[in-house]
Amino acid sequence: MQPLPTATQFLLVGFVLAAALFDLRDRRIPNWLNLSALLLGFGLNFFLEQTSGIWQSLGGLILACLIYFPLYLLRVMGAGDVKLMGAVGAIVGAGNWLVICVLAALVGGLLALALLLVRGPLLHTLRNVGLLIWELVHLRPPYARHQELDISRGLTLPHGASVALGALLFVFLRRAG
Repeated sequence: MQPLPTATQFLLVGFVLAAALFDLRDRRIPNWLNLSALLLGFGLNFFLEQTSGIWQSLGGLILACLIYFPLYLLRVMGAGDVKLMGAVGAIVGAGNWLVICVLAALVGGLLALALLLVRGPLLHTLRNVGLLIWELVHLRPPYARHQELDISRGLTLPHGASVALGALLFVFLRRAG
């Protein structure tokens, strides 16, 4: 993990909390919020680190897009989620973004499991996970042959909330360590 200045931590926390609130309430994250955070991330990193700050922001943005855009194309994530993670990457840089991404995935997995235990049939979901993996291994978009794997048709979890919890956990762990 790379050092994360206090101002960057405040920007990150403010942004992900706002994104989570919008995602929980409206099931979408506004473009103006993502764009504002992206520009503030580049601006703050430039202010703190000059040219290397720009490269740090660019690296985080590119890594986030390289990982999340294919998930959007496979209809596993929404476009707002891609923009959210791109803005987070621009704020924290590639190395820190990767840690936040892993934490958000772990938190999201735990939340999804809890949601399944409370609301949905666990066996049906495990079957769908198997189908998803099978289709991806065979380089096919999962939703093409199995409509139930299209996220627009199923029970979904607001990814903005998972990202916010992952980012908050990241900031907490950095401060505690």
